[in-house]
Amino acid sequence: MRTKKLARGAALVAALAAALVIVPAGIASAHEEREIGPYTVAAGFGTEPAYAGSENSVQMFIHTTADDKAVVDLGPTLNVVVSYGDQQMDQMTMEPDFEVGESGTPGDYRAFFIPTRVGDYSFHFTGDIKGTKVDETFTSGPKTFSSVIDPSTVEFPAKDPTAGELATAVQRLQTRVNGLVAASTKAANDAAAASDSASSAKSLATVALLVGGVLGLAGIVLGAMGLAAARRARQGAPPAAGGAPASATTSVAKE
Repeated sequence: MRTKKLARGAALVAALAAALVIVPAGIASAHEEREIGPYTVAAGFGTEPAYAGSENSVQMFIHTTADDKAVVDLGPTLNVVVSYGDQQMDQMTMEPDFEVGESGTPGDYRAFFIPTRVGDYSFHFTGDIKGTKVDETFTSGPKTFSSVIDPSTVEFPAKDPTAGELATAVQRLQTRVNGLVAASTKAANDAAAASDSASSAKSLATVALLVGGVLGLAGIVLGAMGLAAARRARQGAPPAAGGAPASATTSVAKE
C-alpha cells in the first residue's frame, strides 16, 4: 500500500515538472548546434523565450568536439551581425560571459542587444575560432532556437504596449503632425503671395493714375498753348523779336 502511494506521489511530481517546462507553441527552448572544424558550437538567444523590448544577447557555446572541453581563451576574433528581415545591426564582437573558476559557464560567448520586434532573427557569425574560419548563419524558428515573442503573452495584470508599438504610434502621429504643419505653411505662403499680388496691383494702379494725371495735365497745357498761338495769328500779332514790322516792308517797296 505504501509502495503504491509513493508511486502515485512520484507520478504526480513528474507531471508537475512536465507542466512547468511547457512553453508556448512555436518556441524552441534549445540552441542550434553545429560542428565547425574541430569545434562544436551551439547558438541562440542568451535568454529564452526571447521577448520583444527586453535586453537579450546573441549566445554561442564553444567546445572542442573531440573531448568536449570548453574553449575559454578565445580572443576578439569572432564577430556577429544580427538581422531582422532586410534590416541589419552593426557588427558586434562575441565576448566571454564567464570568468574561469569564478562565475558563468566556461565557453559561453555573447553579444548583447535588445530585440524590439516580434519575429525571427538571424545571427551571421564571421571570423575564426582559434584559427578555424567561421562563416555561419543561424536563424531562429521552431526547429532551431527561440523566435522573439510578444511580452503581452506573459504580462499581468495589465498588458502594456511594447516599446516598438509605442514607437510606431509616435511615428504615425508625427507623420500626421508633419502633414498639418506643411498644410499650414502652404496656406500661410499662399496668403502672403495673395497679399503681395494685391499690393503690387494697388501700386500699379496708383502709378497708372499718376502717369495719367501727368499726361492729362500736359495735354491741357499744350492745348492752351495751341489756342493762344491761333488767337495771336488771327489778331495779326507781331512776329517774334528780330523780325521787321509788316508796315516798314511795305514802305520800302513803294519807294
